[in-house]
Amino acid sequence: MAELLLPGEIVSMTARAANRLVAGGNGDAALLYLHLLARGGKLDAAAARKALHWDEARLEEGWKALVSLGLADGEAGPAQAAPPPEAPPGPPDYTAADITRELEDKASTFPGLVNEVQRRLGKILSTADLKSLYTLYDYLALPAEVICLLVSWCVEEFARKYGPGRKPRMSQIQKEGFVWHRLGVDTAQAAEEHLKKQALYRSREGEILRLLDLPPRPLVEKERKKVAAWTDMGFPDAVLRLAYEKTVYRKQKMDWDYMNGILLGWHRKNLHTLAEIEAGDSPRRSTAQPAQPPMQAHPAKPGEAEQRVREDLERMREFLRREREKEGG
Repeated sequence: MAELLLPGEIVSMTARAANRLVAGGNGDAALLYLHLLARGGKLDAAAARKALHWDEARLEEGWKALVSLGLADGEAGPAQAAPPPEAPPGPPDYTAADITRELEDKASTFPGLVNEVQRRLGKILSTADLKSLYTLYDYLALPAEVICLLVSWCVEEFARKYGPGRKPRMSQIQKEGFVWHRLGVDTAQAAEEHLKKQALYRSREGEILRLLDLPPRPLVEKERKKVAAWTDMGFPDAVLRLAYEKTVYRKQKMDWDYMNGILLGWHRKNLHTLAEIEAGDSPRRSTAQPAQPPMQAHPAKPGEAEQRVREDLERMREFLRREREKEGG
């Protein structure tokens, strides 16, 4: 009686799958199925063609046969397994001769830009620094005025994070320049709008730290992104405070991710004021209680804003008290 010889590593299948392959009578389907079993069930079209010595058409037919037998997912065949896109080429490897040629071009604005950047950084740029600057100027084609704004912003941010007198490296400025380019900040007007928004985020960082009873400190990148998102969502201070108190009530401490989850939930429901949250996030809210008017969208007069915030905070605390009573009940 003949014996079935097994290799060192055994590939197994269910009897149901084996019966379907035998009943189907399609040798290519069986070979492809064995190949997929050996690779954990995932189809890599290029690897399959190479291992089985098949062309693209034969692989497609074998896959269709497996789909017809109920042994493969029809949504993820070879046609859907497109090769990964080629990575876009990076910036040119500029040489010292390229930089010298640009510096000697009397029609170029690059020499003036170099002088201005050196003044703002307080140092003479090295050859490597000049290549980074020329990458922004030539490869990204950022206007000189945009690059100046970029350098000034990076200098201010570096001093804010690490102390007065500390200056960023040109490689760090180049990295931020690629971020600006990706965001479409490639004109003086766009740069000014971008910097206004960044300044708003920075001011909100300090305000939100005070609102969350946290000591002043530079935020880490993840925290900064959350503050920027909360600002863009348009949550007033009273709502941020409510989310904070709900976070501390649940977690017994400040948890940025948990608080962010609360705010994202309200944002998805289009609830941004205390009145909206109380009406839309409390299914057991008493119908006898009168609805609260929404917060004013326009700026309040001096004195009115402070009074309104106090009223909002009182409503927030009352809302939080009712939430706790519901949870305790």
